[in-house]
Amino acid sequence: MTDPEGTQLFHRSMPFSERLGVEVLEHGPALVRSRLKWDESLCTLGGALHGGALMALADSTGAVCAFLNLPEGGQGTTTVESKTNFLRAVRSGYAVASSRPLHAGRKFVVVETEIHDDDGKLVAKVTQTQAVL
Repeated sequence: MTDPEGTQLFHRSMPFSERLGVEVLEHGPALVRSRLKWDESLCTLGGALHGGALMALADSTGAVCAFLNLPEGGQGTTTVESKTNFLRAVRSGYAVASSRPLHAGRKFVVVETEIHDDDGKLVAKVTQTQAVL
């Protein structure tokens, strides 16, 4: 089941996430979950969901997680570093991203995002640092 309020938050704050078709499953300070449906238009020639699409899913999900963990007085965040390990391809179904805060400080928020396929297999692991604005 999708989270309409969370999906609106993503699409309003990051219109690119709407263009990709990102849907939010849940959102809160401890966990943000979203998904991206496999579509041929988002794939490589071999039918695998493009790494850039997966990174955009992770970056968007992590950004909302960081935003929900802003310190008092923080206005927003921006990604200053992102590291991705790709472990397997997504060739059908959904890529589901789950972001959790590792550190929420005054100047930076560090978020870890895991992306799984429909079988629950780990597709990618992303660690990103978001600067507090």
